[in-house]
Amino acid sequence: MPVFVNSSPSNKKQILIVDDEPSILKLLNFILSPIYQVFTVTSGYNAHLWLEEGNMPDLIISDMNMPHFDGQSFMKSIKISGFYRDIPLVILSAAEDLDNIVSEMPFTVEAYLPKPFNPQVLKNKISEILSEDYVQQ
Repeated sequence: MPVFVNSSPSNKKQILIVDDEPSILKLLNFILSPIYQVFTVTSGYNAHLWLEEGNMPDLIISDMNMPHFDGQSFMKSIKISGFYRDIPLVILSAAEDLDNIVSEMPFTVEAYLPKPFNPQVLKNKISEILSEDYVQQ
């Protein structure tokens, strides 16, 4: 049974983080939970289970390289869904040649950052995407 971590109930904007590395999940929770309500899951499959429970995050951060149901497959399933396609996606990945991978995707992601990442750059990008006047490029 998947374990979903909720940083704390509030009326903060919600971020779902999908990554198979526990250390990355803990780090992102530490960095983002003072500002956002953070939920973490360890796979695209678990992310779908969380979404199917009726949860609707304001933004999803996903790794690309995960076992069983990789990040690209998960994100594609989100973008073709009638319910979830408007949720902004941010890729945070150590994948080789991330620029080319993103440019060849059949859908748009709002941002992508290579691992290791600068926490302040990530927080700024999330803030920009979640702002009222954000316009997708």
